[in-house]
Amino acid sequence: MADAVLCEDWPVQWTCDVSARSPEVTGYAVAAASRILWALSGRRFGQCTVTLRPCADDCAGLAEVPLWGWTVGYSMPPWDFYRLPYCAGGCGAGCSCTRLSTVRLPERTQRVVEVRLDGTPMATGAWRLAGRDLVRTDGAAWPRCNNLAAADDEPGTWSVTALIGEAVPESGRLAMGELACEITKAASGVDCRLPPGVTQLVRQGVTIQYPDVGQLLKDGRTGLYLVDLFLASENPTGLRSRARLGDVDAILRGRL
Repeated sequence: MADAVLCEDWPVQWTCDVSARSPEVTGYAVAAASRILWALSGRRFGQCTVTLRPCADDCAGLAEVPLWGWTVGYSMPPWDFYRLPYCAGGCGAGCSCTRLSTVRLPERTQRVVEVRLDGTPMATGAWRLAGRDLVRTDGAAWPRCNNLAAADDEPGTWSVTALIGEAVPESGRLAMGELACEITKAASGVDCRLPPGVTQLVRQGVTIQYPDVGQLLKDGRTGLYLVDLFLASENPTGLRSRARLGDVDAILRGRL
């Protein structure tokens, strides 16, 4: 679901002087470059801060949880107690077999910003993030049910606000700078290196070939060195979206 929307513009490392350009033009260029590079890199990079409203499967069936501004079905995994860490052969010195309440968050969860319980933010020492698992460490268990009809600042609710997604790498920031520079020039009526929409021009007996912009984007290339270097390294096969792994048996079981 993180691949379905670009939450905010990518960070940019300008490769040209834009001090004389208006904020409106540079802002437009950054927004346009962000959208283009996000799409061409397989909708992989970019982070969103979202508020999740977990609910156990056996409490409300398929929970309706707002993600990325939409309300979508979000089924939590089986709510069980996990032993962290796993202790083979029983508990020994330095090994804890305390049963801890754990709930799994979406893929690519980078950090948890806040956990609210009955409308009140929990102390950070009462929970920790272990990979994708939100582990409760204060000895209590996460609530099985959640009043999704109420806002998360009311009793009977709980929520997890988390940063989800993969950060834009440095090469992506430089690619942003190069592409945004050229878009800024084009928007200002200045010659730029963006390919025009013609493929051939004959003037005074001289034939000039231009790459077709539609074909460039179809091939996942722009003709700009830093941009194409970034795309070649991060999306060499031209994927349209991030690859996913799925449990076909679990999907089929859910339809029966």
